[in-house]
Amino acid sequence: MKKIIVTGGSGFIGSNLVNFLIKKKYFVINIDKLTYSSNNYNKNKLPKKQYKFYKFDIANKTKLKKVIKKYKPECIFNLAAETHVDRSIDSPQPFIHSNIIGVFSILEAIRENNKKNKKIKLVHISTDEVYGDIKTNKSNEKFPYNPSSPYSASKASADHLIKSYIRTYNLPAIISNCCNNYGPYQFPEKLIPKMITNILSNKSLPVYAKGQNSREWLHVDDHCDALFKIFKKGKFGESYNVGSNINLKNIVLVKNILSIFKKKGYKIGKKVKIKYVKDRPGHDFRYSLDSKKIRKEIKWRSKKSINQGLYFTINWYLQNPKFLTSISKKLYVNRLGLKI
Repeated sequence: MKKIIVTGGSGFIGSNLVNFLIKKKYFVINIDKLTYSSNNYNKNKLPKKQYKFYKFDIANKTKLKKVIKKYKPECIFNLAAETHVDRSIDSPQPFIHSNIIGVFSILEAIRENNKKNKKIKLVHISTDEVYGDIKTNKSNEKFPYNPSSPYSASKASADHLIKSYIRTYNLPAIISNCCNNYGPYQFPEKLIPKMITNILSNKSLPVYAKGQNSREWLHVDDHCDALFKIFKKGKFGESYNVGSNINLKNIVLVKNILSIFKKKGYKIGKKVKIKYVKDRPGHDFRYSLDSKKIRKEIKWRSKKSINQGLYFTINWYLQNPKFLTSISKKLYVNRLGLKI
């Protein structure tokens, strides 16, 4: 059975990718240090013949090399990262450690392995936020990086480091830059699960400023499909934007979520009202990806419409109440990202 390592496989996108790869008949090795946003909600449902978990920090190169030597994977998907912009404003250090030092550790472990053994591919999952604020048009893969937050700067740094290893050491790596994801298992500090959680808890729906900031949205199932196709068909040294072409202002998205709950016949509590709150420092107004390259070269495009994806996501949270009750509310209820 072919083997793949997924770093950060207990996070939101990582846990969905683990499930996706297992369905594709791969043996998956999940490496995760289990930070606040990690989840073990579905760990008991994973087949032992196809799954192995290791708890440690990817910055620990010694442990990483041992796992690589033991399993000799075809590929490492790197999803281990600190991702919440508001947290990066409050405390940048963990982002530098995981998103830069951690990536350096992975690169060195692969480089040392590939000198003596069968070459391991690296698929590194980055973000559209490295391009910064896109006032008009769309950012393609040649667009200059202009990160605005400690989070996006740390991801941009990792991208540059990987590109240097590709050029200097001929390391077989590919970078994907994806738009905002949503779907099952997402930690409720992010916008969509935050709105769903607050509706279920009869709380107000906090929206930054006037809700005019625009984001591109992709269901995590579509993202996993894109990552698998990049692994199979992507060219070493290339970057691929992974977008849906579905851009919505935050206020429109929140109203869509409310509308779906109402259409489902869910009784909305009296406290569930949109509440505009103080904006995030350095808040980018708009992200928008040009994804022509991945559509043309890899023949991938997103399948779920925003309404389909939101219906599916809301249903999942309604059907899996234990997911939310398993998370301490102290970790996501309080507002972050106000420090300047």
